[in-house]
Amino acid sequence: MSANLGAMLRCLQPALKIQLYEVTDDLAQESSHGWNNAGTGHAGICELSYTPEREADGTVNVAKVIEIYEQFEHSKQFWSYAVAQGMADNPREFINQVPHISFVHGPEQVAFLRARHASMTAHHFFREMEYTTNRATIARWSPLLVEGRDPNVPIAATKMDGGTDVNFGVISRKLLTWFARQDGCGIASGHRVVDLKKSEAGWDVSIRDLATGGIRKNRGKFIFVGAGGGSLHLLQMSGISESKGIGGFPIGGQWLVCENPEIVKRHQAKVYGQALDAAPTMAVPHLDTRVLDGKKTLLFGPFAAWTTRFLQRKGSWIDLLRSVKPDNLVTLLKIGASNIPLVRYLIQQGTQSMANRMEVLHIFYPAAKAEDWKLIDAGIRVQAIKKTDGEAGIVHHGTEIITNSDRTISALLGASPGASVCVDIGLQVIKNCLPHLLASSEGKARLGAMIPTYDEDGKLPENAGRFEEVQRKTNEILQLG
Repeated sequence: MSANLGAMLRCLQPALKIQLYEVTDDLAQESSHGWNNAGTGHAGICELSYTPEREADGTVNVAKVIEIYEQFEHSKQFWSYAVAQGMADNPREFINQVPHISFVHGPEQVAFLRARHASMTAHHFFREMEYTTNRATIARWSPLLVEGRDPNVPIAATKMDGGTDVNFGVISRKLLTWFARQDGCGIASGHRVVDLKKSEAGWDVSIRDLATGGIRKNRGKFIFVGAGGGSLHLLQMSGISESKGIGGFPIGGQWLVCENPEIVKRHQAKVYGQALDAAPTMAVPHLDTRVLDGKKTLLFGPFAAWTTRFLQRKGSWIDLLRSVKPDNLVTLLKIGASNIPLVRYLIQQGTQSMANRMEVLHIFYPAAKAEDWKLIDAGIRVQAIKKTDGEAGIVHHGTEIITNSDRTISALLGASPGASVCVDIGLQVIKNCLPHLLASSEGKARLGAMIPTYDEDGKLPENAGRFEEVQRKTNEILQLG
């Protein structure tokens, strides 16, 4: 988020002075790191959790997937601009075309997927989506799904070839490398923000150099907190009224990874399935092709895990305790009391055996063998908890920005679709907090060059030709088929 916003701001106004602080020694090592997320270019194509159950008339509401698809296209458009302008090179190092497949089993889910396909293909975004219940066709799309499966259980799948696998860490580092070369811009890694106070001139920031222990000061007119799991602590540090009552619940993640070349070469897709009965929405399983550092692997998960840390590499076991304040204690206790099954589920997930994990994998790949898979830790998700959640479940979708009343500080909270919509999030921040950058015809022209369809939201469904033209150019620059 910070890398994309910083690059966008600098492109809009080359005279801006921008400083980025990063707690890890290297950049994009927490949630953005390639192994710490699924790498799915979230476009609503295969993620069944973005579509609710069928309506009374049998149709499926697809408004959310249309919105997410359009937002991900904004990201692709800006990344293609970055490649064309020399801000980022070798796009295949950070984005690759991988088909997106939804896979279900059982009569009820087969009927749901059929209705979902009918509703989605009515919109031109998804008109190339294919649907089938034919086992031979599914085997051709993804042979691992059918191999060893009970032939008496009905199955169905949808597929779009235009899906993507994204290494968000690589695109972040490419943009930041360009950013650091610009006059008036700087990056300080290995530095932790330890104090954040509002002043008449803007915000006074205290930063600790983790190598020397020394404290340095800086001042900014506008602050963006894009610190992943660390955002909540910084937001609380700011003392703004909008931070009051907000808590955070950390959820660790784990993946099963296969590097056996004979298996890896037989699977070329991101396959998302239906939620398991005991699992929250964030634990919808998927079997993914990943392309990391030029190497193709398979990833399956996520498996959740109990943790009290807010960051994987630079977090502390007392992060959760430190986040509890008088203003959010009642909210945390109330929601915690109504989510005891989730806590029990997280503890069970973190202590389950390899055999238990393989049982879940067998839902997707019945012939999988334990010796071909290993367990690795992934990133940590800190789910924002607000008073307005009431007694709602802790885990829910949403990527949102918290901004104070005078629009001098914004903080990123939330989760999926997350990094996939980073450019759209940046655009929201600019429009809300720095609108003067877009007030002139020059500013609008610069934004139009970066994100050609930024001002056409809601119009594209009536203008398929315009959308397809922009998408074709974007995909050509990003070397996507």
